Amino acid sequence: MTRVLIAGLGNMGLPHALAHHLNPDAEIVALVNRSGTVSHPDLHDYPAFTDFHQALAETSPDLAVIATYSDSHAEYACAAMEAGAHVFVEKPLATNVADAQRVAETAARLSRKLVVGYILRHHPSWQKLIAEACSLGGPYVFRMNLNQQSRGAEWETHKALMQTTSPIVDCGVHYVDVMCQITDAAPVKVHGMGLRLSDEIAEDMYNYGQFQVVFADGSAGWYEAGWGPMMSETAHFVKDIITPNGSVSITGGSRETSSDVDSHTRVGSILVHRPEGGQLIDMPDEPGHQQLCDAELAFMLRVIAKDTDLSRHMSGAVQSLTICLAADQSIRTGQPVSLEEACQ
Repeated sequence: MTRVLIAGLGNMGLPHALAHHLNPDAEIVALVNRSGTVSHPDLHDYPAFTDFHQALAETSPDLAVIATYSDSHAEYACAAMEAGAHVFVEKPLATNVADAQRVAETAARLSRKLVVGYILRHHPSWQKLIAEACSLGGPYVFRMNLNQQSRGAEWETHKALMQTTSPIVDCGVHYVDVMCQITDAAPVKVHGMGLRLSDEIAEDMYNYGQFQVVFADGSAGWYEAGWGPMMSETAHFVKDIITPNGSVSITGGSRETSSDVDSHTRVGSILVHRPEGGQLIDMPDEPGHQQLCDAELAFMLRVIAKDTDLSRHMSGAVQSLTICLAADQSIRTGQPVSLEEACQ
């Protein structure tokens, strides 16, 4: 039985808590959030804390699940590993490259398992998309976005996230990770641009951004992300991978809103195009968000039990974050950013 501490009970933390609640191989020993109270009826009986470090010291978990705001990820992950726990941490791994590297180095030094919440890695439809793209062969053109029209409580959540992390970084790491899995080539250069489209966010933050990344094999990627009530309802969904031998596209996307978390991962169908003809692959019975969180938990428990080597997983998480943070730097400076040294 794996003793688990869960920090954060928001959009990501709550489904992680429910996954652990229902898994017979996991035992929740602590829930941590800012209020110290738990509203979900299935979770009322678990010990609740407001202080992560106190919960860590008093409960001595085997596994810490960190689903708090991004600026606490690195601190909490390192503290948990130093206290003897393995760590599952939601993306992004950290808010800067140095902290992300420190977390990965801490895991390696202490022989702890560190899994980053790249939920698309556990989605069968996205696994199929990656496999089909790899079968075509590169170099690749990636066209991806995740624009979310948010209002009310969802817009408040986005504004809170933007106190520390831009949409380009928060959402972009998922899709850059997909690009990196397909090319398996080092990123070379990133060029980004962004706009602040609301007076409700800080003057040094932007709620719309896009960037281009060039890889060493000649592949090129484009990614776009925007949050807020002003975002378009039509320009929300592009997931294309183009190669000299054809293309692979997701055709079943639905309108992206922060309140409909299932829409962020839903594929529906995959269109594979080759010069000799196309093929539409239907993806019925796709897992929902809760099922994907269940799958992430199952993966975490397996790697602990089997002592799986996660070196490549960790380096991939650092690399995808490095690309997105370079895009953020490019947006803020107005200059392209070289990655040939940063990602070696």
